[in-house]
Amino acid sequence: MSLDIRPASAADHAVWEPLWQAYLRFYNTELPDEVRATTWQRLLDPAEPMNAAIAWVDGKAVGLVHWIFHRSCWSVEHSCYLQDLFVSADVRGGGIGRALIERVYAQAKAAGSTRVHWLTQEGNATARTLYGKIADFPGYVQYRKAL
Repeated sequence: MSLDIRPASAADHAVWEPLWQAYLRFYNTELPDEVRATTWQRLLDPAEPMNAAIAWVDGKAVGLVHWIFHRSCWSVEHSCYLQDLFVSADVRGGGIGRALIERVYAQAKAAGSTRVHWLTQEGNATARTLYGKIADFPGYVQYRKAL
């Protein structure tokens, strides 16, 4: 297996979109076309704090990761929020998720961020097994209110 992780480019939309849709289906979520289009444009805009990378195995797009740099009240440096991580079901367990997270770690470190953080659903046992090996679980519970 030849794994290559590289930044998403405008030419990657045709492979990003199906991966993004599969990720949304995994979380039983749908987004309006306008949101998907805006997200894609933001991911490509160098003035935005949003970033994306796509994992390729033997020339086939098999995963994606999105991350966002943001300010923090807890440090002078920016923090990095790993917002979305997805690996195609047929290649899970092969180290691609770990490689995508490590890509974000490297990008965050290069940007001077002091930490990378993310969320997952409590019942996402497969992902949580990986996350427990490569990050600390701080024990926080998230609350939210849609406005």
